[in-house]
Amino acid sequence: MPFTGLTLDQLAARLERCEQLTPAEEALLQQDRRRGARLLLERYRRRRELYRQEKERLHRMLREERYFWQRGFSYIAGVDEAGRGPLAGPVVAAAVILPQEKTIFHLDDSKKLTAARREALYDEIRAVALGSAVGICSPEEIDSLNIFGAVMRAMREALSTLPLKPEVVLVDGFPIRQIEFKQKAIPGGDALSLSIAAASVVAKVTRDRLMLELHRRYPEYGFDRNKGYGTPEHLLALTRYGPCPIHRRSFHGVDGAEKVR
Repeated sequence: MPFTGLTLDQLAARLERCEQLTPAEEALLQQDRRRGARLLLERYRRRRELYRQEKERLHRMLREERYFWQRGFSYIAGVDEAGRGPLAGPVVAAAVILPQEKTIFHLDDSKKLTAARREALYDEIRAVALGSAVGICSPEEIDSLNIFGAVMRAMREALSTLPLKPEVVLVDGFPIRQIEFKQKAIPGGDALSLSIAAASVVAKVTRDRLMLELHRRYPEYGFDRNKGYGTPEHLLALTRYGPCPIHRRSFHGVDGAEKVR
């Protein structure tokens, strides 16, 4: 790659497109008399180091999946839920089967990601997954079953509607009750398994979108901002207006709210 004839802008563009410099090319840039060229080389090296670290992180996050793939299981479903703790709205579970050794850059526990990054990853997950599905339990079901029972039901629904039958299920937290599949429960699994992380993103984005729709129906509670969680704004609205039809009446702080106007 001839660097000496390039302006700094041209060099920056070339390095941005370049996946890997050879040692000889790096040596040439290191010897470039222009300070700007050497700074661009340092920026390139930092970018490559971050890329290497991300590849290593993703490799570690496939450790559980790899264990089962190496033992002849092809379809590993990650399962997670969103909406266990809010005062309003449904609980949503997702199940995702990723292709073997498929890495998705920046995929992580949905709680660690920005809303914009989750939205982008949601589209990528849905595009590359061998199968993905969600299960939803309404506030009425949560009140009837309790939140744990509702989470279990939503997870079973997500698994039952996958287009492929999973051979192994990796689930965040507790084992899923009443399922026929071989499973492994992994506490904190959304930060340890890429399949569970994918499910956490699909569940979170699906639920957030549902809460935005519900906000248009019940705008006084600020569901577009709090997603049903018990923020000061939400608690004040409960005191002022009382619970609406999507509030979980069995949750502390909901049924006791009295309308004051």
